[in-house]
Amino acid sequence: MIFTETKLKGAFIIDLERVIDERGFFARSWCQREFEEHGLNPHLVQCNISFNISKGTLRGMHYQVSPCDEARLVRCTMGSIYDVIVDLRLESPTFKHYFADIITAENRKMFYIPEGFAHGFLALQNDSEVHYQMSAFYSSDHARGVRWNDPAFGIQWPAEVKIISDRDKNYPDFRVPNG
Repeated sequence: MIFTETKLKGAFIIDLERVIDERGFFARSWCQREFEEHGLNPHLVQCNISFNISKGTLRGMHYQVSPCDEARLVRCTMGSIYDVIVDLRLESPTFKHYFADIITAENRKMFYIPEGFAHGFLALQNDSEVHYQMSAFYSSDHARGVRWNDPAFGIQWPAEVKIISDRDKNYPDFRVPNG
């Protein structure tokens, strides 16, 4: 695997290191040792799939708070998505900054998102499927979110948002906790 750190410390785009022959290719998509060598949380306890029927479906921006904060490893296994993270770590020099990349079934990129980040994506094609691996179990009591178009983050989405849940579109304006 080829690990490339984003401008947000601790968040990585991971490309497959392919061994190609006449049959196609072989590549490793997970290795506890390699994740540990890059300082990434290798603890995985849950996997989820998000299937999105329509282009323009937005999901996010979600995260969990302590003690259930989670690292995520995200792949697009069908179609394509514009994948976005926002740094919500108060002590971080990139607090409230975002990073985004296009993740597709064809480019096979993975996105490692550490604890302390909100995450969301916009489906760029019909029938886009996203596979998540998480380091913590989902806890509805610890689930939180920030609004996809909150001016505090200034996320530039590449296409029109056509479908979004009421919950995701109605998060209040972001405020610093205890601020």
